[in-house]
Amino acid sequence: MHKAEPLKLGTRGSPLALVQARAAAAALIAAHGWTEDSVEIVPIKTTGDKVQDRPLAEIGGKALWTKELDRALLDGDIDFAVHSAKDMESIRPDAIALAAALPRADVRERIIGVSGLDALQPGMRVGTTSPRRAAQLLARVPGLGLVPFRGNVATRLARIEAGEADATLLASAGLGRLGMHDVGTPIPVEAMLPAPGQAIIAIEARAGDATVLSHLAAVSDADAMTALIAERAFAAALGGSCHSPVAALAERYGADFRLRAEILGTDGRERIAGEARFSEIDAASAAETLAKTILNRASPVLRSLFVA
Repeated sequence: MHKAEPLKLGTRGSPLALVQARAAAAALIAAHGWTEDSVEIVPIKTTGDKVQDRPLAEIGGKALWTKELDRALLDGDIDFAVHSAKDMESIRPDAIALAAALPRADVRERIIGVSGLDALQPGMRVGTTSPRRAAQLLARVPGLGLVPFRGNVATRLARIEAGEADATLLASAGLGRLGMHDVGTPIPVEAMLPAPGQAIIAIEARAGDATVLSHLAAVSDADAMTALIAERAFAAALGGSCHSPVAALAERYGADFRLRAEILGTDGRERIAGEARFSEIDAASAAETLAKTILNRASPVLRSLFVA
């Protein structure tokens, strides 16, 4: 089938974002039997791509990855947008719907520069601007030095090669999608829970565009969508900001799902973790209940990072 007008897919212009956009386009074309020119990829420069010298939390948070794509979507310049789900804010505009989640890739982190987490020692420098990664590392190795690291994968790897830090962390999923399967050492999720939404490619469309939403639903993976709904509901119920270290991972567990999650103090000294089992239809409510339970166990100092 050839579509008279191609669907316009909006994406960031980084190498990884373009790989993810092409994966979404290929899935749609395969699912519907469309011709190759039925989906047009439209790269859009985001503020998060333009500003590389400061942590996201200092200059506006995760919205810096999404606001230009949101504007293009709502203005009708694109028909749908593809995101790394971990880079999306917990609360999204009502006019934009989460339409699909592609099958989840490897959720683990990879450590680059040293042989593994056990090789980290106090005084070593780790490049990251992620509050979650920083807190998880400091919880494990107090006394680590943190060096602000942003930029695409190639930029971060070059900074390690240049000796700007002893180690850095990158998501296995992103490295795998770029064909860098042998870069770094994977870290078990038991040692380091990922960010909510990590390793999932999320697709959004206008909430009222029934035709596009129907097209996108055909490529959505049910387990990935359930996990994403649960993890995002957990983060949203905490009420935190980009400064707030949060980790969450929902996975199928027999006939149901299991959500493992944690919040941490920025220095890693306090960590509150918990888990919940739930059915597919209870994903959001179970995650919200777990968030409240974890917050209730936190100290006033830790709670203040999340509850205004």
